[in-house]
Amino acid sequence: MTNLANTLNEGVQYILGLGATVMLPLFLFVLSLCFKMKASKALRSALTVGVGFVGINAVMTILSDNVGPAAKAMVAHIGINLPHADLGWPALSAITWGLPLAPFVIIMTIVINVIMLAFKWTKTVDVDLWNYWHFALAGTLVYYVTGNFWLGIFASAVITVIVFKMADWAAPLGEKYFGLTGISLPTVSSITFWPIGLLGNWIFDHIPGLNKIHINPENIQKRFGIMGEPLMVGTLLGLLLGVLAGYPVNKVLNIGINMGAVMFILPRMVRILMEGLLPISEAVKGWLNKHIKNSGDLYIGLDIAVAIGNPAVISTGLLLTPIAVGLAFILPGNGTLPLADLANLAVFASMIVLANHGDIFRSVIIGIPCIIGDLYISSNLASVVTKMARNVNYAGAKSTSVTSFLDGGNPLRFWLVKIFELNPIALILIPVIGLIIWWLYRVTRKTVYGLSDEKSTNESNN
Repeated sequence: MTNLANTLNEGVQYILGLGATVMLPLFLFVLSLCFKMKASKALRSALTVGVGFVGINAVMTILSDNVGPAAKAMVAHIGINLPHADLGWPALSAITWGLPLAPFVIIMTIVINVIMLAFKWTKTVDVDLWNYWHFALAGTLVYYVTGNFWLGIFASAVITVIVFKMADWAAPLGEKYFGLTGISLPTVSSITFWPIGLLGNWIFDHIPGLNKIHINPENIQKRFGIMGEPLMVGTLLGLLLGVLAGYPVNKVLNIGINMGAVMFILPRMVRILMEGLLPISEAVKGWLNKHIKNSGDLYIGLDIAVAIGNPAVISTGLLLTPIAVGLAFILPGNGTLPLADLANLAVFASMIVLANHGDIFRSVIIGIPCIIGDLYISSNLASVVTKMARNVNYAGAKSTSVTSFLDGGNPLRFWLVKIFELNPIALILIPVIGLIIWWLYRVTRKTVYGLSDEKSTNESNN
């Protein structure tokens, strides 16, 4: 077992060392050839997708390089002193890849995806190998709390199936509101909040008065003209963030311009990516329609980063940043000091925004209890995350307790951990949450699929 794990791990680390911007185009090029796409066209499309991701990553770096320090300045300004430091998702992903479960999860995820596609249990072809670490993290947490390697593998399999199904569910609305034709978003850190966002949206629809309040980029721009354009909204939110961080005037202006740039450039990078992806998606659909009866459409599963360019997502993430800092300060019993993951709140909010059809007001309100949950869960799992970090000799955990505010606080992973610990409340919640999800699907399928009840049922079963 040890030799096999070491061999697999060496292979995985080599592939990961290529970087996501190399792995994804390479995988898409091979996939395109498998579906009989002309080699020259496949190469151009795959490289265009890679270029799009380079652009997205560059703009996301601008976002994190500005929001991260500003958020830390807010934390220091308020004077929060909590025991568990937030190491952020980049460090947590590196820790997860360095632990023994991850190599097996990559192979298992590919196998599960192929089986589910063969039996038409999913429409998602998850080409985002890098983000398989999200599935591996769930299994690794279970492995650490139970001491059973195979339970960890099984937990990773369970969350993989759940995420593929939810990604299928959300994809039609993602096409409508994010413009992501033929794409699904199977990223655990965001798709977890899809049903929560739907439930919150349904509740808002049934509260008199509140159901009349709608704040989205379109009506902001309509009401405020040039000041409501995404460029101006991003600039103003950046200026606000700089002021809350206690920055001097020059730094306030700098972060304002940078946030305006993010809001302006990111959607254009997504369009470049879509330019490369659409021919591949069409080739896959064409081959399936020719060779497989009633094959239906497939979705290419990509990183949630492709949705972050939506102005409502960025706006919601920026508004939630000071709220998260304030909640960490006032919540009794919270032990998480949010730091690195504060720059990632747009990812956290993305599927909530989608479920609310781009409504920033509703998304911020629904995001608040989700942040509270993340803070308490990440505090609860801090000892496990710290143990994982020390086992791979992560320097930041040598003498400090560490956690991850968002991925370490993810409620779906936490629920799985508690189920495998045989926690009675977690076990009781299995049928309860199952019924809620089934009911949510029934009451929201018309707005998600844009079809009548009968047609949406047929659509979801194809």
